[in-house]
Amino acid sequence: MASILAIGKRWRAQLRIKGRSITKTFRTKAEAERWARATEIDVASGNASALKTDLATLIADYQTVREKSGRPVSPTSNEHYMMKRLTLKLGDKIAAELTTQDIVSYAQARRTEDGVGGYTVEMELSKLGTILRHMAGMLDANIPDAVTKARPMLKHLHLVEGGKTRERRPTGAELTSILLWFADNPQYGLPMIDIVTVLLRSGFRRGELFRIVWDDLDEAARMVMVRDRKHPRQKKGNDEWVPLIAEAFEIVVRQPRIDKRIFPFEPGTASKYFKWA
Repeated sequence: MASILAIGKRWRAQLRIKGRSITKTFRTKAEAERWARATEIDVASGNASALKTDLATLIADYQTVREKSGRPVSPTSNEHYMMKRLTLKLGDKIAAELTTQDIVSYAQARRTEDGVGGYTVEMELSKLGTILRHMAGMLDANIPDAVTKARPMLKHLHLVEGGKTRERRPTGAELTSILLWFADNPQYGLPMIDIVTVLLRSGFRRGELFRIVWDDLDEAARMVMVRDRKHPRQKKGNDEWVPLIAEAFEIVVRQPRIDKRIFPFEPGTASKYFKWA
């Protein structure tokens, strides 16, 4: 028996056949019901091709598996936003039927319509490849790694590229100019002068700054605990106390306590404003 569930503005049809979940997401409830009836008939007649899952469902299932395994995808992480974009642009595709053309079209749209760089596209497609490979094993399903197959064409068309090497730090004069620009151009409630100054003084990665919480601040020691710092081998549990030197401590403690996070903003938004400056 199929279950039809409302997922936001879309409808998900789900069947369980011999312990295996078969799901697909549709724009209307009627479409979901028609698919469910046709799939039940196909499975009953032994048509294995009916075991198809769209990419939106596969990504959602991947997030569920991560959460149940104690490694949830943070809603403020780059990983979360990468999967959100993949769902938006490729979610209606059947995961097992993704083609090189689908992957290339996605990359082209991200580069030309959204204006992102090749490294950003590379990161998003790498995440897609990870999801396809791991969920294929998890579901014991034949889901080809379309990303790996598409890589030669992606590189030939210069749609993906590696991260650019940082060559130098900004000069004092450049930093002064940037901070003056922020003073003259307040950015929609983001305290960019405070954010940039704390980053400069304490050496946080961008993502670290925006996830530290008030409960991890030791005011007496003028230090803050940064959890799960980036490490080449230790992906979780690499917590470290970081001193808040110079004016960084005063800036942190004067932030309004309106959220559990000290700086409750999106990293991507802050980066956009910094690039503007």
